[in-house]
Amino acid sequence: MSDGLKPSFLLALALGALGGALFTWIGMPLSWMLGAMAFSGLASILRFPVKGSVIARPPMSAVIGTMLGSQFGPHTLNSAVEWWPALIGLAVYLFVAAILCNFYLRKVVNLDRPTAFFSAMPGGLIDMVLLGAERGGDERTIALMHSSRIFLVVLSLPPLMTLLTGADPGARIAAWRPLAGMELADVVWFLGTLAVGIAFGKLARLPAPFLIGPMLVSVGLHWSGTSGFVVPSTVIAVAQVVLGTTVGCRFAGTSTRRILHILLTSAGSTVILLGVAGLFALGLQFVIDVPVEGILLAFAPGGLAEMSLVALALNLEVSFVVVSHISRIGMVILAAGLLSRANRF
Repeated sequence: MSDGLKPSFLLALALGALGGALFTWIGMPLSWMLGAMAFSGLASILRFPVKGSVIARPPMSAVIGTMLGSQFGPHTLNSAVEWWPALIGLAVYLFVAAILCNFYLRKVVNLDRPTAFFSAMPGGLIDMVLLGAERGGDERTIALMHSSRIFLVVLSLPPLMTLLTGADPGARIAAWRPLAGMELADVVWFLGTLAVGIAFGKLARLPAPFLIGPMLVSVGLHWSGTSGFVVPSTVIAVAQVVLGTTVGCRFAGTSTRRILHILLTSAGSTVILLGVAGLFALGLQFVIDVPVEGILLAFAPGGLAEMSLVALALNLEVSFVVVSHISRIGMVILAAGLLSRANRF
């Protein structure tokens, strides 16, 4: 039986879908992602026989990338010229946030230097685990710290947006796009974009090839006017359930006591990261023509796929958020790699 069809993953996926349906019924924003994440995460904490799947995330990442590409248009290039202050602010934010988180993890939590350093980096889960292991850090702790950061960031973003801006995330949910509205030609273009994009991403050795490859192909199709297909909301909901379930299941196989300890520890660093991001967002709203909640989402240190889905679900400055998070990951990996080689941690 393939990894993706194991009973442990099917159970997790069923619980995730149940959580998404419940959150949708009670009117929660980001209902399918947050519900799936909460239910599968709780199942992991309670030691249910659930487990993630290494083959489920890549195809969903490709779907997400294709959706993201459809959000880019001719206006994006004109807007991107005006984003440079935000990208400079992003670099400063990453520097400040990483220093504060590193101090917290070393002096308050008492982690060893390499584990604290690579756990404090606001991005690049896989790269930070690999670099941390090379430098003698505890790779299991680093992985759990980054996983819990993504979990907590996605979970806390809607109330934080309301607290800082007064905006209601539930009121900005993108309009429902029915599956029946997708014509046969659109289906062909959509599936073709997935196939070509994945192949291109892997051949070009792009970072996050399953996401960025299809996104670039989709951008080309929509920019050129070759196709204007729109991904149905049902497909987006499925992607949210699978992605939320895989995030929640990252705690599977770990003792309940350690999960709770990691979540409590990560909560402190998440408060630091989101607090500093909020301050930068409040300041940058006067410099660039992007709403403060869009800037907050662009700076929030969740995963690229997760934050992109949040932007899609809330209909918030998708192209700006995507460009910012790709830049964030690149900056973090570059800086952490250079500092690691120089032994500056």
